[in-house]
Amino acid sequence: MRKLAMVAAAALATLARPAAAQEWPVRPIALVVPYAAGGPNDTIARVLSARLAELLNAQIIIENVGGAGGMTGANRVAKAAPDGYTLLLASLAALAQIPNLYKRPLYNAATDFEPVALVTDSARILITRKDFPANTLSEFIAYARTNHAKLQYSSAGGGSGGHVCAILLDGFIGARVAHVPYRGAGPAMQDMMAGRIDYSCEQISTAFPQIEAGTVKAIATLGLSRPTVLARLPTAQEQGLPGLDCNAWIALVFPKGAPGPAVRRLAKATSDALDTPIVRERLESVGVTAVAPERRSPEYLAAFIPAEIAKWAGPIKASGVSIE
Repeated sequence: MRKLAMVAAAALATLARPAAAQEWPVRPIALVVPYAAGGPNDTIARVLSARLAELLNAQIIIENVGGAGGMTGANRVAKAAPDGYTLLLASLAALAQIPNLYKRPLYNAATDFEPVALVTDSARILITRKDFPANTLSEFIAYARTNHAKLQYSSAGGGSGGHVCAILLDGFIGARVAHVPYRGAGPAMQDMMAGRIDYSCEQISTAFPQIEAGTVKAIATLGLSRPTVLARLPTAQEQGLPGLDCNAWIALVFPKGAPGPAVRRLAKATSDALDTPIVRERLESVGVTAVAPERRSPEYLAAFIPAEIAKWAGPIKASGVSIE
């Protein structure tokens, strides 16, 4: 009888394990966006989280934690309990550029996070105030070289993707322009629309509505290909500036050591969300592209992050810029 009871208990335990694995999530998930509300990453977070909440049958609470080009919010997640309830909407800047730009970053991007899924790719666009005296990249370069001492460019913060892209652009065109950091792309865009900032290297999801409205001027696509929504805007390469590639990507990561069942279920839900027509349409409407299914796994992201850190080490070092 005792042996039978032990066998029954073992069988029940075996059956219970998969059920327990499916319990996540049992409470709200905090999705940390390391930039101010209204910016490009915030837009992606809100589009994606609405569908993820439906698929996971859970509440997802967006927390905008700006500062240090994304490092403040990313560090909040890196130091959080690895219980599957604190998630980072991680950018190229936070995971690949900040480790190369800051002398003492607050976290190790390669080891302090649990990769979940690569989510999107998007272009950056060189935009200027609407009355900037240049309409093409060659005109912009000529004007910037002559007037760089009185120009200013904006970014979502020191070390952000837009900041790094502008640093690279400075190096390519041989100019040194003053940087004005903001606490997010939204506030930076407001000042450009008001004519207080000359230009920025902005993500298309933030830039496109203002380009369409005529409140800012588009000069060049800063990636390797033209975005669908701005198919008529030539790339920097097409306008005589080869080698400049400032495309941006977004990924989801947990703190290192997050439960495997949570990682796997969220990765699957993320892939399903990206395959949802309304989600794809909303992302594409602002120039953001969902990555291909084969690039969405935790294993792919685990190899991708170190490769991106290595990719950006050379250009950032060559720029000569570092931040304490």
